[in-house]
Amino acid sequence: MPDNKPRAIHADLLDWYDRHARTLPWRAPPGANAPDPYRVWLSEIMLQQTQVASATPYFEKFTARWPDFAALAAADDMDLMAAWAGLGYYARARNLLACAREVATMGALPGTEAELRKLPGIGGYTAAAIAAIAFGQRAVVVDANVERVVSRLFAVEEPLPGARKRIHALTDTITPDARAGDFAQAMMDLGSGICTVRAPRCMLCPLRAACNGFASGAPERFSVKAAKTAKPQRYGTMFW
Repeated sequence: MPDNKPRAIHADLLDWYDRHARTLPWRAPPGANAPDPYRVWLSEIMLQQTQVASATPYFEKFTARWPDFAALAAADDMDLMAAWAGLGYYARARNLLACAREVATMGALPGTEAELRKLPGIGGYTAAAIAAIAFGQRAVVVDANVERVVSRLFAVEEPLPGARKRIHALTDTITPDARAGDFAQAMMDLGSGICTVRAPRCMLCPLRAACNGFASGAPERFSVKAAKTAKPQRYGTMFW
């Protein structure tokens, strides 16, 4: 890849994000100081396996009732589980409370991926997202939307999940040192609103000129999932 291509990609993407970023209750405006780490952490836990539209009212309810780690750490277990009801994946709620109590004991949420991964309920993706968005750390943040954008940008032929290691490495090549959180959120917004699974809106995409998938004329064929293995059919004879 030419040395100037990554710079052009993140410059064009951040310029687009400055004008088109989604307004979400856990986000800071583009280019502003990093948002409250508590709000970033809470949103990332809620967004695991959950769409933004479904998570948002729960986020607003939780932050109104428990506005910081100390308040959440002091919550009654049953009260928290009742407030979580309907959001699903209840292990997240148990980990949420366990994590809040650890952070309250520590005094603050740690700001590095390595330290974040030691906390309950925080895996590799969530640690990278929090480190980038809440602390401005350069981190490679790859969710399903980013996988699709990068697969099309570089025309990755290998199907998922086998391509994930390569997609992560390619995302690393275009992730800037500055504005890491804005870049991560810009990639998510691009994937959710422009570079969609079906009928991507390529003519509105700020990365169209650099996109190998667009140049191929068939961007939808990238971010391929491996074919499911057919289940074996079993036959037998029943005697009465």
